[in-house]
Amino acid sequence: MKLLEYEAKDLLRGAGIPVASSGGVIKDGKGLPAALKKAGQGPWMIKAQVLAGGRGKAGGIKLVKTPAQAKTVAKSILGMNLATHQTRGQGIKVKEVLVEAAAKIVRELYFSVVLDRKIGLPTIIASAQGGVEIEKLAEDSPQAVIRQPFSPQAGLLDFEARQLAFALNIAPDRLSQFCRIAKGLARLFLDYDCSLLEVNPLALTPKGMLALDAKVIIDDNAMFRHPDLAKLPDHEASPLEKEAKKADISYIGLDGTIGCMVNGAGLAMGTMDTIQLAGGSPANFLDVGGGADGERVTKAFKIILRDKKVKAVLVNIFGGIVKCDMIAAGILGALKKVKLKVPLVVRLQGTNVEKGREILSNSGIGLVAAQDLWEAAQKVVSAAGAKR
Repeated sequence: MKLLEYEAKDLLRGAGIPVASSGGVIKDGKGLPAALKKAGQGPWMIKAQVLAGGRGKAGGIKLVKTPAQAKTVAKSILGMNLATHQTRGQGIKVKEVLVEAAAKIVRELYFSVVLDRKIGLPTIIASAQGGVEIEKLAEDSPQAVIRQPFSPQAGLLDFEARQLAFALNIAPDRLSQFCRIAKGLARLFLDYDCSLLEVNPLALTPKGMLALDAKVIIDDNAMFRHPDLAKLPDHEASPLEKEAKKADISYIGLDGTIGCMVNGAGLAMGTMDTIQLAGGSPANFLDVGGGADGERVTKAFKIILRDKKVKAVLVNIFGGIVKCDMIAAGILGALKKVKLKVPLVVRLQGTNVEKGREILSNSGIGLVAAQDLWEAAQKVVSAAGAKR
């Protein structure tokens, strides 16, 4: 789950990490005067709230010095399609902006916490060169990037925080505050089951250090431990993805033309790769789960077919907990409720596979059967091409 900047800063603020004075988030100009007043005396920052980096370069972050200027800028940012280097050429519509006090920056640092899967530890990645794209910095000047692993049980220890401070050339009068912030961010990362926590920049100002921007990604599998965060809207999810989530179906929309219905995440990934290898492109990742029944299959078909890009559907089911004959009956039951207007290719394998195939072959429904995944992928790619 990816948090917007203001949501991430709420977490930081709760953990005692200093952030800029906030006037809150507004969705139209009516709330601007109150937001400016709450943020304090100007100047202020007007910041587009979208899940993309590079907002400043794309015109989504502006410094304003007067209420009149703030009104003009907020009006120009709200509703704009913001395209950055992270949006793959597509614009994201700005629906809300964050209003906060501007800070006088003396120096910028980069600070993040990630999972280093090679060593199996949470790791701080930091640099004295903040406010830049860390990927480009790591490529051009790898020596400028500092890595500090730490224990997930003990958190970041005092001496480790001081080592970071010395490596980043933190002045003695800021050493204590930096260590508190570093330890606080490391603890926040652990407490909220984050996969990424990024502060860029962590700014040194005349009044102290401030986290001027924040990016937080939380592991979806840990959301049951954070019911307060689970209530937040999923800003990236499409309407189909939200519908699938309510039905307890794992679904992610993609850009291709071949709809996929599979049971098991690993099998789903393998199915999509095989479709790609056969010359096609998957329209979705969809895992109906090991307990797929007729009702769940029906919901899955409805979700897949609501995607107008879909020109053919591949059902690839491995019968285990739910046997193939039950899956076949579920498919037939679903097709009685869902009007299928595109070619359907079905590949069954596993327990009672012969019974399942017999049920499908005697159904009278114009579907295409396949014995193995490669055959199924070739057939569905060919069928999708025939619909173009």
